[in-house]
Amino acid sequence: MSLVVIGTVAFDALETPFGKTDKIVGGAATYIGLSASYSVKPVKVVAVVGDDFAQSDILLLQEHGVDTEGLQIKQGEKSFFWSGKYSNDLNSRETLVTELNVLADFDPILPDSYQDCKYLMLGNLTPQIQRLVIQRLVNRPKLIVMDTMNFWMDVAMDELKTTIEMVDVLSINDEEARQLSGQHSLVKAAKIIMEMGPKYLIIKKGEHGALLFHKNQIFFAPALPLEEVFDPTGAGDTFAGGFIGYLAATDDISFENMKRAVIHGSAMASFCVEKFGTERLLNLTQEEIEAREQQFADLVAVLPATATVA
Repeated sequence: MSLVVIGTVAFDALETPFGKTDKIVGGAATYIGLSASYSVKPVKVVAVVGDDFAQSDILLLQEHGVDTEGLQIKQGEKSFFWSGKYSNDLNSRETLVTELNVLADFDPILPDSYQDCKYLMLGNLTPQIQRLVIQRLVNRPKLIVMDTMNFWMDVAMDELKTTIEMVDVLSINDEEARQLSGQHSLVKAAKIIMEMGPKYLIIKKGEHGALLFHKNQIFFAPALPLEEVFDPTGAGDTFAGGFIGYLAATDDISFENMKRAVIHGSAMASFCVEKFGTERLLNLTQEEIEAREQQFADLVAVLPATATVA
């Protein structure tokens, strides 16, 4: 099934308690695309980079099933760059450098070959650009999933709400859900947010798992306890890529299948944090992925009841 991803393809420089990197390839669309590629190929990416983005890095994406026809290369300009430093517990980070560069005037162009889009993943970008992509598709996709962040809630809330009205699934973290809804209770927050337009809501809780809401139904997926976490950068995008990639591959958007997609996305995100940047996502095997999914299943497995409690 045709999957189109919009987001950033960029450079990151990362520092965690376990080490630091120079500029490495990052960006929401990169993580989403690589993660989704383990379920469905090709993953059609809409993004922009400068001429400082190496051809070898573009080739690496292509080798992993990412279609880069929609990747604009701006000559004489630099790619988006972000540098950050994580706290000792990895739960918070400090932004050291943000250089928008080519992203400052990004105008998303969808090649004709992308117009058959059945599944659309809107990675974190300005809500205006996300909405523009929806409007530039001749036919509405079967499913539109949107990711966003608290920054847009701070500076462009009205624009954000207008875009949220147009999507089927919204994926945000617990802090963002509370800010968007004005409610501390995530159950109350979910009800208010779904009244804004989305039929489904995913609330990510980091090391505490993820919640999936639809009408009055709630599904909880735990996070996998890992022995080592090196770098949480891109984990949310990797989750999103795994989620929509699974749905596109199965072509089933029922609530039951979305539960399975959440588990798959969680499994993919658990790989992402084991190495710096995208390194771990470049060499996974299907056997590893299936084994990791089974670990998630085992976390919540219970024996059937054998007696009635009085």
